[in-house]
Amino acid sequence: MSRLYDTIEPSVVNEDMLQKAVVEQGPQGVAGRIAEEEGIEFEEVTQLRLEFLNILKIDHLWQFTALTKLQLDNNIIEKIEGLDSLVSLVWLDLSFNNIEKIEGLDKLVNLQDLSLFNNRISVIDNLDALLSLEILSIGNNFISELDSVIYLRRFKDLRTLNLAGNPLCNEENYDIFIAAYLEDLVYLDYRLLDEKTREAAFAKYQYVIEEKKHNEAQEQKAKDEAKKIEEELQLHKDAFVEHLNGPHLYESMFADDAEATKLAFLTGVPALLDSYPCSHWKRDNEVKTFFIGHREAVIDNQERAAKIVAEFESARRQKLNELQHVTDPDMLDALIDQQNDEISHLYESLMNLELQLVDQLEDVIKDFERNISEMIAAFVEHVQGTFAACRDLENHHHEKLLEIAVATLERVAKNELEEEMPDDVRMLFVDKDTVINAVSASHDTHLLKIDNREDELVTRINAWLAGQMKTMHANEGSRNRKRISEILNYTDYVREQLEILLFRAEEVQPFALNNSAIYRR
Repeated sequence: MSRLYDTIEPSVVNEDMLQKAVVEQGPQGVAGRIAEEEGIEFEEVTQLRLEFLNILKIDHLWQFTALTKLQLDNNIIEKIEGLDSLVSLVWLDLSFNNIEKIEGLDKLVNLQDLSLFNNRISVIDNLDALLSLEILSIGNNFISELDSVIYLRRFKDLRTLNLAGNPLCNEENYDIFIAAYLEDLVYLDYRLLDEKTREAAFAKYQYVIEEKKHNEAQEQKAKDEAKKIEEELQLHKDAFVEHLNGPHLYESMFADDAEATKLAFLTGVPALLDSYPCSHWKRDNEVKTFFIGHREAVIDNQERAAKIVAEFESARRQKLNELQHVTDPDMLDALIDQQNDEISHLYESLMNLELQLVDQLEDVIKDFERNISEMIAAFVEHVQGTFAACRDLENHHHEKLLEIAVATLERVAKNELEEEMPDDVRMLFVDKDTVINAVSASHDTHLLKIDNREDELVTRINAWLAGQMKTMHANEGSRNRKRISEILNYTDYVREQLEILLFRAEEVQPFALNNSAIYRR
């Protein structure tokens, strides 16, 4: 069930191997020669075969982000790794290797066809992310437990399964078990699951499957509820108001308050335990509006620049064609001067467009900063009002608690207290100072919790704004530098093309061109 190391040295996927494979499997003939001269970008490759190469370790595939089909069969691979960047992968063949464990496939969320045939795998697991899986070939491995197949019920699109050659295939009623637990399966071990097998599966496992479905529905419901809670919490975290839509702040105030635990035994205290209000704020729309406006401005500018370049390129090709047939030095000088003037004009036009965009985007960023700052100021004001209300509630709670504590102290002093009181609580009522100190310590703890949460929220929202603006300015600076570099590179390129053409012409007419404008430039 595995391939042995032979006389060929085990290899690792490297740049040379990849380059060779891409060239050999790429376009052929004239198209192939052109592609090889210009260079084939790994990011554009959609299919790749790396079979029968004695590969031991998968590596250097991070550039193949557009890859949809990858063949790594018939090697000596021991571990599935190095595939995280292949997020577009639909078809993966790892058959005839030495793999012992299914792993390293979590990022391949678009995978539909997976072959792990003829390896050393004993457990079917770690495929949870492959929710689009339609075909799984895992025959000729070491899978022995029929129950391991139940794991595959989560793949609702699975239609073809190959388990042939595994020990579990020798189990009694193997095909009936598979048909019962994988009801939507169409093909098992290269054969169509017939109606007779399905009827037998239903008769034998009907009640077991019904109970399984019920349990799965309950589990899914719990997962959906947990996901909803997590998404809501993340939304609140993004708005810096997590745990303010419930009793969390209030409960945290008492969690670290030892005195409050004791004072809670006093008659009348539980009635004071009310939740504190909270606030929520959203800023997503303003951020989205900024990026939409930014993108539209950049796209519009790019389209205008592309139109200018296209018109220039059309005229440039025509002028270069004319230059190739000019023999009169004076006429050649005039055409060269004209072409250089047009290149300079192109440079100025593109740079003016870029300067216009810079000004436009600067205004967009300023508008965003002003709008978002106003929103944050209003939010902070609302937050401070909310926390002020929390302090008012805490002060009210403190006053009432103090009244109850003092009244209890008087009853203790007169031996009128009918309720039983734990010894540690009774110790608070030895004198008035002790009980007042306990109530005040509890009050201080509560106020500190409120103050800290308010400070944290305001600090985080201000830090978010500062970080957002820093990133926007940095991204715009980077975009501007990149665009200027593109303009310079392009204009340098067209000048070089002109020079190359003139140098070639000089080889044919050296004397006639000796005084041409290219030398006077």
